[in-house]
Amino acid sequence: MTGVMGSKALLVINGSPKALSANESHQGVRLIQVQGDSALIELQGQRQSLRMGDSPVSVGQGLASGRKVVLRSDSRGHFRDSGFINNKPMQYMVDTGASVIGIGQTDAQRMGLDYQKGSTVTVRTANGNTQGWRIRLDTVRIGDITVYGVDAIVSPQPMPYVLLGNSFLSQLHMTRQGNEMVLEMR
Repeated sequence: MTGVMGSKALLVINGSPKALSANESHQGVRLIQVQGDSALIELQGQRQSLRMGDSPVSVGQGLASGRKVVLRSDSRGHFRDSGFINNKPMQYMVDTGASVIGIGQTDAQRMGLDYQKGSTVTVRTANGNTQGWRIRLDTVRIGDITVYGVDAIVSPQPMPYVLLGNSFLSQLHMTRQGNEMVLEMR
């Protein structure tokens, strides 16, 4: 277990990060419940309790460069920091369960993103489905790491952070141990 996002547990299952809600399953792992920094799962009919950061996690293979960023989790196990999208400042939170970067409409406007020219998509929120926009970001930079041509979805709801999803994270080698996450360019 690498983190908690609201009622979801962020699990690494067979080397791939996945966010699961209670009673959701992925590759034979079923999440029973999330409580604080622990989760109860069922694997092959056996229940197991997981605590955040109990074992090291590594996702990805091979590195092409020494550029890296070391993030430290907050008291809730979230990895948050500041960075840049298209050279405009943003506050982000790592979300290994999101397929793409998620940006609230207010942040997209502040960063000058022309999101309304993107393709429209349905966005699921806590308040139901709504329309969002799929766009491509020129650059996403955190620390010494810059990734070019990254997919994102702009949601009409305000969000407290830009969610760094796998459209960005999959370009990196990610290692987690305890309260530290190391992101390195491949």
